[in-house]
Amino acid sequence: MAKNTSLYFRIVEGRNLPAKDVSGTSDPYCIVKVDNEVVARTATVWKNLNPFWGEEYTLHLPMGFHSLSFHVMDEDTIGHDDVIGKITLTKEAIGAQAKGLDCWLNLTKVDPDEEVQGEIHLGLELLKDTEKISLRCQVIEARDLAPRDISGTSDPFTRVIFNNHSAETSIIKKTRFPHWGETLELELDPEELREEEGTVTVQVWDWDMVGKNDFLGKVEIPFACLHKTPQLEGWFRLLPLGNNEVDAGGKLGALRLKVRLVEDQILPSMYYQPLIDLLVESVISPTEVEDSSALTMLEEVTTVESRQDVAMTLVKIYLGQGLVVPFLDYLNTREVNHTTDPNTLFRSNSLASKAMEQFMKAVGMLYLHEVLKPIINRIFDEKKYIELDPCKIDLNRTRRISFKGAVSEAEVRDSSVEMLQSYLTSIIESIVSSVDQCPPVMRVAFKQLHKRVEEQFTEPENEDVKYLAISGFFFLRFFAPAILTPKLFQLRDQHADTRTSRTLLLLAKALQSVGNLGLQLGHGKEQWMAPLHPIILRSVASVKDFLDKLIDIDHDTASEVPQRAVFTASVTVKEGFLHKHKAEGPQLLSRFAFKKRYFWLTSETLSYAKTPDWQVRSSIPIQCVCAVERVDENAFQQQNVMQVITQDNDRQLHTTYIQCKNVNELNQWLSAIRKVSIYNERMLPSFHPGVHRSGKWTCCLQADRAGCSRTHSAVTLGDWSDPLDPDVETQTIYKQLLQGKDKLRNKYLEMPDDDETACNKEKKTNVDVHPDGAECTVQQMKPCQGIAARLLVVIEDLEQAHATFQHREKEDITSVIMNP
Repeated sequence: MAKNTSLYFRIVEGRNLPAKDVSGTSDPYCIVKVDNEVVARTATVWKNLNPFWGEEYTLHLPMGFHSLSFHVMDEDTIGHDDVIGKITLTKEAIGAQAKGLDCWLNLTKVDPDEEVQGEIHLGLELLKDTEKISLRCQVIEARDLAPRDISGTSDPFTRVIFNNHSAETSIIKKTRFPHWGETLELELDPEELREEEGTVTVQVWDWDMVGKNDFLGKVEIPFACLHKTPQLEGWFRLLPLGNNEVDAGGKLGALRLKVRLVEDQILPSMYYQPLIDLLVESVISPTEVEDSSALTMLEEVTTVESRQDVAMTLVKIYLGQGLVVPFLDYLNTREVNHTTDPNTLFRSNSLASKAMEQFMKAVGMLYLHEVLKPIINRIFDEKKYIELDPCKIDLNRTRRISFKGAVSEAEVRDSSVEMLQSYLTSIIESIVSSVDQCPPVMRVAFKQLHKRVEEQFTEPENEDVKYLAISGFFFLRFFAPAILTPKLFQLRDQHADTRTSRTLLLLAKALQSVGNLGLQLGHGKEQWMAPLHPIILRSVASVKDFLDKLIDIDHDTASEVPQRAVFTASVTVKEGFLHKHKAEGPQLLSRFAFKKRYFWLTSETLSYAKTPDWQVRSSIPIQCVCAVERVDENAFQQQNVMQVITQDNDRQLHTTYIQCKNVNELNQWLSAIRKVSIYNERMLPSFHPGVHRSGKWTCCLQADRAGCSRTHSAVTLGDWSDPLDPDVETQTIYKQLLQGKDKLRNKYLEMPDDDETACNKEKKTNVDVHPDGAECTVQQMKPCQGIAARLLVVIEDLEQAHATFQHREKEDITSVIMNP
């Protein structure tokens, strides 16, 4: 039984942050660390003490973790960035909240003695000879220690302490992965052997020639443990010094965070198949769409908070089954049939609406990038001051418009209208000319939606409803949100500044009106948007024509496209300029050894060339990848370097070093390559974070030995490009059903005989014959009761399977402890 740990966190906003700049403000951003490893960095919000980020991340951590921390920094153009404060949450604190944390938390001071990381490999043995009693400590090695020197390394040594006895290892210079291989021995008095309350402390320090040594972490082992188990050996996590951290009481400001931890035990696939069968049956069975099914029962027990997660999970399950179009058609048909007023169609956050939203993200993000990225980049690059609202026009910010002196509000307005019309025209033209770029499976889903709406609303006055149903999703829930917040759709690395953000907001409003086919123009409060009304109205005909062409597709075309994975071999998952290390020839200065190259990643190759248009490409086969890891900063004296380790047919290892421009890009590339190689065989269990130079590794200073740090091949960022994992996804659905098990039983299996509302079916009777020949009347189970009964059996079987596997796991652990 596999373990799966997913950590969801959203950095919403900050408030009352202290001013760090002479201007009386700060330029805050957040660094997110899991066990002191940076996993994300938010964009910088310039000159703001109450910043809004709204950035959301999902991190898959199969190895588990101990703590999650958020460091708020002030970005400085010159010199080092200032530390404002931090928030640290333990895994236990996050896991204690079943629905997750959603609250404001005060920032606290950052104490260097508390910022420890890494592990140490120790062997402890209590020796009881006739002549002497001693405590023997074998200090073998440590890994991933915190860097304390400006070189990005440390000079670590270890000190063992018990009562008044202590001993130290030698100092290993310039490494975060020291290998000591030393044995320290403390002679004890006979009286000390009888102590039960004592503690053996192993401390790791960074030696400094000038000033005091820096603390790197400690391990504390109760002396009583050595009485029970005289010989201990293993890796021990380093802990902070234990200073009492003082809450700043809000003086350093606060963050609003949303954090949720999901830990699952994933059963073998065979256990989930009955639930998959019920879900598949829901959308392909010939029964009436109004009948109850496993899918409708799932919707009944889905809470508002979990509806989006359930919708995304279902989309992935049906993508994996090749049934995503019938699934969406099933939900949409029910939604359309239950809607009497066409003005309210898909306006709620129903499962159908959420499923369509998540479906477009799952299969259409590459398409959205292709359509919008050029115009979004243009808006960010031009940084025009644009404003239509008379109440918000600021003439002091309009110097770029005219060099002839002061400008009037009318001139600002005219200039703004001209620029908005230009941008909006480009966006609309890019969208309406993208029929062939739109994924076929999305087009077929819209075709089915168009058909259902047309069948339901046949009146002449409802002629536009079939267009509005599609454009409501396509424009209002897909393209408009991406224009409003391009960073959240990975269209940009940074949030827009205040000026650009306002431009994007006005364009998103205008595009929403386009999606509404201009039917609501002039009815709102924002009459100052009127100058854009003509271009919106002129675009209605081209939008309808585009939608007609969009749904002009055969179902067979979509079925020919593989749906098992979100990305296929022919699709570029990620691309962009990176810097590749040139390994050939002598190296004078390592920073000059990185050459700019354009990289493409597909599910089959990682290829690169001098430019995007260069005809000759070099390729790394994805099937040969056996590790993708970070590289220590001191290896090349460069930040944000990763290594792709491959293995050839002769089992020889080859390493390619690649530098990214920032930590977010580094994490995205690490995650993307790990995802496409996640099913590779022969993945390495360990690696070297350094490079092999002058006959030894720069990380552990050893000549030739196995990797000194464990790999992170399954640690990935969750996003629309995640490979499909049916077992994990079905486990999510099972958990949702488990929470609503009692509700389903009460509604469907324990309802009164005269209750027909749940099933919409008449009761029937059959004549059955007992073995003794007596006749009796047997009431048949209603169809919905039968489905509910099958569903509850599946839930209970899965519940029993989990209990059985957990019991076996506990027995295995007990066996290991009793028989080491």
